[in-house]
Formats: sequence, C-alpha cells, structure tokens
Amino acid sequence: MVSREHKRAALHEKLQLLRAVTHSHALNKTSILRDASKYIEELKKKVDKLNQEIACTQSSIRDKALPDVTVETLQRGFLINVSSVKSYPGLLVSVLEAFDQLGLSVVQARAACTDTFHLEVVGGDVKAMDAHVVKQAVLHAIKACSRSNEK
Repeated sequence: MVSREHKRAALHEKLQLLRAVTHSHALNKTSILRDASKYIEELKKKVDKLNQEIACTQSSIRDKALPDVTVETLQRGFLINVSSVKSYPGLLVSVLEAFDQLGLSVVQARAACTDTFHLEVVGGDVKAMDAHVVKQAVLHAIKACSRSNEK
C-alpha cells in the first residue's frame, strides 16, 4: 500500500514537472501529456528551422571560402588545379606571378575566369621544390588578390 502511494506521488511529481517544462496549464494527466506532445512537435519544428539556417550559413561561408587548390607532383614539375565559385579581377595574373616568383615555368595552361574561376597548369623545370610550397604560394596569391578586390 505504501509502495502504491509512493509510486502515485512520484508520478504526480513527474507530471507536474512535465507541466512546468512544457508551460502547460492543464490539470489532468491526459491534457498534460497532450500539451507535452504539442510542445515536442514545436521543438522539432524549431530544430528543423535552425538546421536549415545552419545549412544556409554554411553554404554562404563556402561561397566566400578560398578556392580549391590541388598540386600534384609530376615527373618533371607539377600539375596545379585551382577552382573557385567566384572569380576576381586580376586573379589569373596573381597566380601566374606566384609561379614566376617560385621560378616555375608554365609549360601548359587552361583557364576560365568569367563568373567562376578554373585554372589548370602544368609547370615544369623545377628542381627540389615541394608541392606544398607551390600550393601555399598559390593560396597566398589568391588571398592577396581577394583582399585587394574587397577594398
């Protein structure tokens, strides 16, 4: 008998806590549970809305992010690919100047830089240069160009 009373009191206490958390004004158990269910659905909608906002924010951040730069070591030089969703005036020149500063001669190049930017370069005649150094030089040139275009 005491156990039943204890369980009943614990259930009542938990229902009151649920009522407080869900801002319910209901008095009976069924109404409290219905209000809690509605509250959970509202929370789910809020979570979905926040997830959509996060996805939009991440998408806009990606649009503003630096271009994708890959550098592969070839037998006599490098294959360099630069892709960006946005092109800046002078970006191609900045990247080519970075190659020149490294002493990297351009053997073959393909570029498209109207709305988006894509550059594929085969650079050669470089001895003892690391692909990472080439990539960092290209990224530095891109950052400098994008900063000068923001002003």
